[in-house]
Amino acid sequence: MYGNGDRDTPAWERPGRFAHAATGDEAQARPRGKDGIAPAGWPRGVRPPGAPGWEDTAVAWLYDLCPPGYRSHEVLRKYPVILARMARQHVAAALAAARHGYGTARVDLKEAVPVHALEATLRMYEYEGSRAAATERAVRLVEEALGGERWEPRL
Repeated sequence: MYGNGDRDTPAWERPGRFAHAATGDEAQARPRGKDGIAPAGWPRGVRPPGAPGWEDTAVAWLYDLCPPGYRSHEVLRKYPVILARMARQHVAAALAAARHGYGTARVDLKEAVPVHALEATLRMYEYEGSRAAATERAVRLVEEALGGERWEPRL
C-alpha cells in the first residue's frame, strides 16, 4: 500500500500487540484475567482496571478526549461504556482525517506551498495519525475494561 517494508508504512498502520484474558464462552476454557493489570497501550493517568477508583480516572480521561459538550449528557455519566464508545468514534474520526490528509496532501498542496512545507505537513500528519491510532487503541482497551475485560500479565 505505502511501498515495501515498515519504513514506508505510516506508524499508525503498525499497531502493537497485547494479550487478552478470555471472556464469554472462552472464559470457561481459560482462567479470567486479574484486576490491577494494565495491558500494553493502557493510557497514562488511568489506573489499571479493577484498582480502587479506576473507573473515575477512566471517565475523566475519556471526557478529555471528547468535545466539551459531551459533559452535559447525563447518559454518558451514568453509563461510562457509552462514553468510551463515543470517545472511540471521535478519535477514529481524527485518525481517518489524518489518513485522508496524508494521502491527499501531495496532490492538493504541490503548487500551493514550497516542498519543505509539504514535507513538514506530511510529517505532521504522520505524527498526528500515530498519536490518534495509539489513542484509539487505548480507548478500546478502556472500553473493554469497562465492559468487564481483564488481562493477564505478560513476561
